[in-house]
Amino acid sequence: MWTHARWQGRFLPARLSQGERLRAYASWCDAVEGNTTFYATPARETVESWARQTAPGFRFVVKIPKPVTHEHRLTGGDDVLGTFLDAMEPLGPRLHALWVQLPGSFGPSDVGALAAFLNRLPRGHRYAVEVRHPAFFADERAAHLLERVLAGAGAEWVPFDTTVLFRSPPTSDAERDAWVKKPRVPRRTRALTGHPIVRYLGRDAEELTAEGWRPWVDTVTEWLREGRSPTVFVHTPDNADAPALARRFHDEVRAGLPGLAPLPEPVAAAEEPPLTLF
Repeated sequence: MWTHARWQGRFLPARLSQGERLRAYASWCDAVEGNTTFYATPARETVESWARQTAPGFRFVVKIPKPVTHEHRLTGGDDVLGTFLDAMEPLGPRLHALWVQLPGSFGPSDVGALAAFLNRLPRGHRYAVEVRHPAFFADERAAHLLERVLAGAGAEWVPFDTTVLFRSPPTSDAERDAWVKKPRVPRRTRALTGHPIVRYLGRDAEELTAEGWRPWVDTVTEWLREGRSPTVFVHTPDNADAPALARRFHDEVRAGLPGLAPLPEPVAAAEEPPLTLF
């Protein structure tokens, strides 16, 4: 996400090289979703660059590759998974969680495959699972079954909250696209571990987005009071203002918990790298 075109020159200096954009992003937010790993495993050298650009406390939540989760549906692709895990190793403590996003067709009858998959994963990582099948949200027995499997593996259930997006008809091209592509499931706020992860999708309007996240401000505040360490990712359909919105969410939580550490001081977009002749 740190290479998002609409952030260049607004939140990040416009002329930064690809190898410096993550460093600038990390001055705005202290966590990032690694969505590109779903489509291709980066070279180990690339991941080493990510580690160099971020502090040890920075959090990467990286998605397990598509061949493992969607093509083999957790019952194969061990060679792809091994290559992926090896590539992520340079992140060290920055690798906050490995994110298992499952297709919408992966339902309660597939939970056994998930249990077997989680059981054979290396124990040295945290795992977070995102499901999209409606039965996990509508059928209490299916939800309990999934929770039991996740709790047995020490894995978290990642809610993807799209309720605000679907509350009223879309008003932008990006919102219309999201209406077609994003899952339409109820909000879920139950944490299973000490490190809950939330994905929140608002609207392409700042105040509607902020109004919709208010239940999460209360939930995250309570989690922090319980001693949990949550990670929250704030999205909008076009993601144009996501870094500023993430900081606003953090500020709203911090208003109720003054002891919560502030986010870093962001690099100004006007700060350009020095010109050189060669």
